[in-house]
Amino acid sequence: MDIKEILSKCDHTLLKQTATWEEIKKLCDEGIEYGCASVCIPAAYVRQAAEYLDGKNTALKICTVIGFPNGYSTTAAKSFEAEDAVKNGADEIDMVINIGWLKDGRFDEVKSEIETVKRACQGRTLKVIVETCLLSLEEKIEACRIVTKAGADYIKTSTGFSTAGATPEDVALFKENVGENIKIKAAGGISTLEDAEEMLRMGASRLGTSRIVALVKQTGR
Repeated sequence: MDIKEILSKCDHTLLKQTATWEEIKKLCDEGIEYGCASVCIPAAYVRQAAEYLDGKNTALKICTVIGFPNGYSTTAAKSFEAEDAVKNGADEIDMVINIGWLKDGRFDEVKSEIETVKRACQGRTLKVIVETCLLSLEEKIEACRIVTKAGADYIKTSTGFSTAGATPEDVALFKENVGENIKIKAAGGISTLEDAEEMLRMGASRLGTSRIVALVKQTGR
């Protein structure tokens, strides 16, 4: 697979707690240079990043996360986070579902929360993180059903902050069970170009990764 094609599907990510503005600015510069889909950054840097990218004539999107990484904030809090992120210049929102609600069988509440956050996104792209490493097979399939019915844009495998990240098997499972309008984002643990290619082959449309740009730099490709 062409390297440029892989990079064009990457959400170039920096979400560590110690992230500084200089690191975020470098991430933005790399995102532009390597033709990434977006930079995925902490909400506190969204406005600064939007101002930095303004006038740079780039298609690079700004993505941020809400209810992150545990997902158990209230719906009102997640909705406010989404509205605030959009106001500050975010193009894409990655939200974490309430995993406990899913495990409790409170499917209507999970769906309602996604719908509420989707409205708060005001037309921006919404990706829904379901944290596959914490779910049974049946729960993963149910998550696909809920995300489809709620009208999100993407289902996303992982935060990268839990016990494991994306697997090709989970991407393939999503592909089989989400609606035709729902795209897939694989995130967490994508550490090689081979990993990236495999996720895309299995059906992912986006990759959340902090490593692919660095690997391309190292190989000079």
